[in-house]
This record gives sequence, C-alpha cells and structure tokens, in this order.
Amino acid sequence: MSSPSPSPSPSPSTKMVNSEGSDREGSSSLSEQERGTFEYFGWVYHLGINTIGHEYCHLRFLFVKGKFVEMYKRDPHDNPGIKPIRKGVVGHTLMVEELGRRKVNNGDLYVIRLYNRLDESRKGEIACATAGEARKWMEAFDQAKQQAEYELSKGGGTRRKLSMDNELNLEGHRPRVRRYAHGLRKLVRIGKGPETLLRQASDLGGAVRSDGYFEGDVGDAIEAHQWKCVHTVNGIRIFEDVADAKSRKNVLVKSVGVVDANLDTVFEMVLSLDRHQRYEWDMLTSDLELVDSVNGHYDVVYGTYDPKYHTRWHSKRDFVFSRQWFRGQDGAYTILQFPAIHKKRPPRSGYRRTNITPSTWEIKSLDPPLASNAPRCLVTLMLEINSSGWRRWKKDQYSTFEKTIPFALLCQVAGLREYFEANPAMTSTSTTTIVHSETSNSSTAYSEFEDPDLSDEFYDAIAADESSEDEDSSDDDVELTKKDGKVKLKNVSWAIARLALKRTPAPIPNNELDAQISPISVNASQVHGTMREGKEDTDTNCWTSPGGQGFMIRGKTYLKDSSKIMGGDPLLKLLAVDWFKADVNIDRVATHPKCLVQSEAAKNLPFILVINLQVPAKPNYSMVLYYGADRPIKKDSLLGKFVDGTDMFRDSRFKLIPSIVEGYWMVKRAVGTKACLLGKAVTCKYLRQDNFLEIDVDIGSSSVARSIIGLVLGYVTSLVVDLAILIEAKEESELPEYVLGTVRLNRVKLDSAVPFETS
Repeated sequence: MSSPSPSPSPSPSTKMVNSEGSDREGSSSLSEQERGTFEYFGWVYHLGINTIGHEYCHLRFLFVKGKFVEMYKRDPHDNPGIKPIRKGVVGHTLMVEELGRRKVNNGDLYVIRLYNRLDESRKGEIACATAGEARKWMEAFDQAKQQAEYELSKGGGTRRKLSMDNELNLEGHRPRVRRYAHGLRKLVRIGKGPETLLRQASDLGGAVRSDGYFEGDVGDAIEAHQWKCVHTVNGIRIFEDVADAKSRKNVLVKSVGVVDANLDTVFEMVLSLDRHQRYEWDMLTSDLELVDSVNGHYDVVYGTYDPKYHTRWHSKRDFVFSRQWFRGQDGAYTILQFPAIHKKRPPRSGYRRTNITPSTWEIKSLDPPLASNAPRCLVTLMLEINSSGWRRWKKDQYSTFEKTIPFALLCQVAGLREYFEANPAMTSTSTTTIVHSETSNSSTAYSEFEDPDLSDEFYDAIAADESSEDEDSSDDDVELTKKDGKVKLKNVSWAIARLALKRTPAPIPNNELDAQISPISVNASQVHGTMREGKEDTDTNCWTSPGGQGFMIRGKTYLKDSSKIMGGDPLLKLLAVDWFKADVNIDRVATHPKCLVQSEAAKNLPFILVINLQVPAKPNYSMVLYYGADRPIKKDSLLGKFVDGTDMFRDSRFKLIPSIVEGYWMVKRAVGTKACLLGKAVTCKYLRQDNFLEIDVDIGSSSVARSIIGLVLGYVTSLVVDLAILIEAKEESELPEYVLGTVRLNRVKLDSAVPFETS
C-alpha cells in the first residue's frame, strides 16, 4: 500500500500562547530578557536495525527538555500518564550530524545522526519529512548541548557531572533518569502532527500499524564577481558577470527573483522529481527520474528535454546530471548541478545524449515585508554559457537566444515564482509554534555557549567593487521595521557604516601578548615545512601569508549597533606549512620528533598554534599550519582563555573563514565566503602541551564537509585559497575582534604531499 503523495500545508506561523490558551501575535526572534530554557517536541521517525538485523522506521514523539530527551510511542499531551520508551541526557560530547536525504521504504527522509564523540557505540538516527524540520531538530539538540555545557562549566561537585550511564543512546533502552528540575519557559512544537508528517514524507510504503511501526548573502571575503543587470524577463532580473568578461570565451550569468514561500519549501520543490509538479513550473525538462543516490547530499538524475527543444536532426534529447546540495549555518541552501555519466543510463537509441549546462541554485530566506508574517526567499540560478548569441540577445531580446536551453534554465526562477503565487497553500511545509509557559519566571543564562543571533555565525563580506551591485541584493535591502511602536530603518546604518569602516583596518590588539617583554625573532631558515613559501602570486604549490584586510570582523561597538570593520594584520606569524599524506587521519602532529614544533628554534618561541586540517580522501591528507607568537600570551586575554581553556570554550569560539581567490566558479559557490564555528561543524581535538596548542580539525567528520572537499580536490591544482582564523568575541571587553592568522594556498598539487612518518 502506498501512502498519499505530499500535499500542501498551511503557511508557517509562529505564535506565543499564554497559560490560559489565548493566542497573541509574537516574533520567533526573542529578546535577551525573554530568552529562557526551551522545550522542543514533535513527531519524528526513529531509524535503526533490530536484533535480527532488519532495518526499522518507527514513528515516534520526541521531547527535548533542557538537556534531557524522552521518546514516546504516542503524544503525551493526548495520553496523560504515558511513559517514555527511551530516556537520556544530552552531554557536552554529543555530536549531531546532518546526513541529508535517504530513501526509506521508497520515500525520501532527511536523516540526523546523533553520537557521542568519545563513545560512538552511543548513537542513533532520527529522520524528518522535510529539510526544514531536520534543521529545527538540530537546533533543539544544540540548545540541549549548550545547557549541558553551561551546567558542566559551573562545576559544583559530582552531582552536576553527567553520568555516562544516563547519556542519550537511541540504539538501546536506558535506565530512567530524573526529570528536568528547572521551569520551562518556551515550548516549541516542530511540525504539526503524525498525519502531516506521513503525508509530507512522500511514499513510505508498507502499512502503518496502530503503534506507529512501519512494515518493510553576502559572504565574508572579497569576490571577483561584478554583477550587472542586463535584462528583466517575466518579473525576474538577469545578471551578467562583467568582470573580465572580454577575456573569457564563456560568460557567467544568473537569474534572481523573490519567491513568496518558505525557503525549505522552495528547496523541496527544486529537488522534487514529481513530474506533475514540475510540469507546472519547469519549462525545460520533460521527465526526470532518480538514477542513483550516492549519499544524503548527492544523487544522479536522468531526464529528457521538452519536445520544443528538439533539434532538426535529432528528434529526442536526453541527459544525465549529478546534484550536490548542502545547507549553510545561516539556513541558506546551495544546489550544484553537473553533467554526469552513469553506467545505469547508457546512451539510448533514438536519443541524442547532451550535457546539461552546469548550474547552481542558491535559496536564502528574506525578512517578511512590513506588517506581514508571510514567508519569502531569494532564489538565484547561476550558470556558465557560451557567449555566442548572448551578446546579441542583450541588444535584441527577440533574438534566437530565447529558444535556447540556457534561456529556459534562467526562466526556471520565474516559473517557481509564478507557481507559488498560483498555489498560496504551498508556501510552507511545516510550522513551529512557541507556547509560553508560566511554570517559572527564572531564566537560565549561558551566553558563553550560545549564539544570540543566528546571523552572527558569519562575518560580513567586503564587496569586490563598491560600484557593483550586490549579487544577492533585492528591493528589501532597505526596509522599515516596526518594534515596540517605533519605526526604524533596517540595514541603512550598516550600508553607510560599511563604506566608511571597510577602509579602516582593525589595529593589532595590544592586550593579547605581553608588551613588557621584548619580542623574539625567528630565523626563517631554522623553521620550515614540507611546502615551500611562495615569492610571487604566480608561484604554484606554495603558501603565502596575506593580510586580514579581505575579511570583516566585529568592531568595538558591535554589541550595540552590529558594526563591523575590516580585519588588520594577523596577530600570529605564519612560520611554515606541512603537506602530509597517510592512510589514516594524522593526529598529534606536534608531538612527532621531526615536527617543526620540536626543533630548538621553535622551542624558544613563547607560543605556537598548530592547525591540522585533516582532509578525507584516498589517501588522507593533512594541511598543517604553524603560527608563532613573538611574545608570551597574557593569561587573562581572550587568546589566553582560548589556549588554556576547556574544549567546550574552544568549540564555541574557534572560527575559520574560507575564500577562493581564483578558481572554477562552481567551486567558489560550493565553498562560499562565510565563516563557521568549526567546533559545531566538524569534530575538533585539542592538544595543549609545553609552548603549543594543536587543533586537529577532522573535516571528514561531517558528511557535508566531505562532499564539498571532494569537489575542491578535483580542482585543487587551479585554486588559490585564502583562510583566516579568528577567535569570536562575544563580550564588550573582547572587542574589537582581530585576525589570529591567515594563509594563502596557491594551486596545491596532491602528489606533492609527503608521506607522514609514524615513528
């Protein structure tokens, strides 16, 4: 028996309901005074393997209360007195990984893996019908982890320590644990109910028993693009990258439009292969079918073009392409589409096999218009096309370019916009309801481990050209917002401040290193790594150390007005770079007897920071960066707290900003220019000894990062990559921020990596 196909859901809404049950309008963005302990609950799928080796998919009701988790067979709100079938505590070592889409009984689900990074036998998987709900559950577990980290940081005896026996384990029944003792101020419902969840999950196949069992933006660094709007067609803007356009055979173009729908819903629509839906907005492709699902973020699709794109000599045309997607920490989606070859779909008789134009989709949320809660998002479709016919079309829009496949691709954005306007009930697939509880007026503050504003996960980018139009600009760049009866202009102050502040680099901080001690000079010939230092920009397979002027960081008044300034020179000097390869991940590089850190010259330095970027491949690689301080670190400084602090503190502060200065445009879109907290994105291990701190960054611990790095390695010999390392400032005394260290990697060759000696 097959379940019904996905049906439209009402528009997403956010409500705050008081204890008497009366509704009042509210905002999902709460002030510091309102912030308290959250309780998340809703329906999920629990995935696993039973004792006889069969896979199961159970419909379960999940509660996340503070740092405690409970799982039920039925909704406890409707069944008072029901006992949970599983209980557990979220510890500070919990890792939450998004595995992407997976076929479960012929249906697509979005899977989240939970495990203990110190004991991977304690693990489990839950799944949701939509990517949006998966993101909300990841945020719920992140809140629980922050609560556990805060309580652990308070110390106070063994009673406050988390027992390993009580930690969350979704693969086995755990002993009962005490209920959460603190009052709960915010109750957040994720999704609507089991019926909606089942309907949204497409075709899960098999009968469902009564017990729920199933049978069977703006970036952070300078970009070279300079976008110019050359046409508006069907209500969308079409841009051309005019930077060095004359020197290229191909031209980079994009179409941009505002779609009145939730970004999760738009993302689902773009990925959907349902032909009845695609017939309503996709004017290019005829029928699409899934060929192979490589992993949750990567699949291969076969399709045919609409008959109007048939050529005179070949009546039928088909294609195979791969789709790779991921979601940024700001919630925005990126989908990469490449032409592909697959053994399951060899060329067909009577069809002309063509290569689909490489393209990227970027979908990000926009603030709702004034006095409205209607969701909307900015959709961008970017592709590289042959310049033949393009320039003629710019001058004469009635040229034959309108009959080409690239033009039809650009018009897909207009098709999406019109489709959602004609189907307003499909503007959202899920809803989140915030219920205000009167059980407690106390508020637990743990700002050290939480991010008050999700947008603060990223720094703001420096535009490549002030006169060029921002690639993600829209009519909403300057808008009115109304709060507490006052009307203020949004984004205007930042737009003005940006032009002024970007020209004033941040000074090197004088409160991080001990200025009373004379600096120590290091002879460059005494410290060297396996990768050579470059002398000119044209050098290959080398490294250099650029300034921090290409990155925006938090200014002195950031906590008051969110102003940011251009980064200055790095605090630490890049001494050397090692480029290693090995069959397994290389840990604790600094302790190796032949490592630079163990040399006599390095031992004379007050402090060395070792960043070991572990790159998953066959073999595995490690890019090891060595940064030195010429003076001792002040113990009470931010850097001192980071170096000698706890792993929890380091995870909450350590950031990396990537930027591809030169390289293939699709790789640039995949990597982006947005910083991320590495401790949240991937597993980081810290080793503090003697005069050094080593950070081993396991890029392979994240399926999304593995997918992106796989793409980067395919083009690495043509890439120039800049990286900036920062420690995030969250308190006024820590501002302004500073760039800790930078590196530029110039066209690295994989075969130049040196085998790592284990002894």
